[in-house]
Amino acid sequence: MKMAANILVASALAATATASVQFISVAPPPVKIPIVEFKEEEKTSWKCPDCTPNEQYVLEQIQKNTKITDRNALATILGNIKQESNFHPDICEGGARVPYSDCHSGGYGLIQWTTEKRYLGLGNFCKEYGCDPSSLKGQTRYMINESQFQDILPEFEGRGMSVSQYMVGAYYWLGWGIKGNRETYAYEYTKKMINL
Repeated sequence: MKMAANILVASALAATATASVQFISVAPPPVKIPIVEFKEEEKTSWKCPDCTPNEQYVLEQIQKNTKITDRNALATILGNIKQESNFHPDICEGGARVPYSDCHSGGYGLIQWTTEKRYLGLGNFCKEYGCDPSSLKGQTRYMINESQFQDILPEFEGRGMSVSQYMVGAYYWLGWGIKGNRETYAYEYTKKMINL
């Protein structure tokens, strides 16, 4: 019995060794893998031909300086700015059109920077980077770079949500007290924007 077991083990080892040798010696021929040139995807560009020059500028700058490509996300941002300032950078809460230094209460500018920290942040940013805190260009730069916007930016970048869903992120960005027509405006922008 012991001898039969030894013969079976020896046979199994020999078969395994033979099979291994055959497997290794019969390698498949090399396969040529075609080289595919990498092409960077073109970034979607949304335009709003029927929008005001200020609206068009903000839309362009958001797309140029972020990875936001979703029409609903862009429309939500524009709708919120329209509700806050109607795209007037020199507007003080209540409607007075004044320079940055002359708005002493309430919010100021495109998104109505209201808290002392955010209002002073606009002024400090423009002082550091050589822009006018009363101007559309200066405020757009600050808005995109402001920590509150940067914190919520991933919510707007490529998520494919509805305007209503993006409005949640917009609330955390702006912290509005009165919702007003911002969502209605956002839906209007979705109809006015075209993809080029």
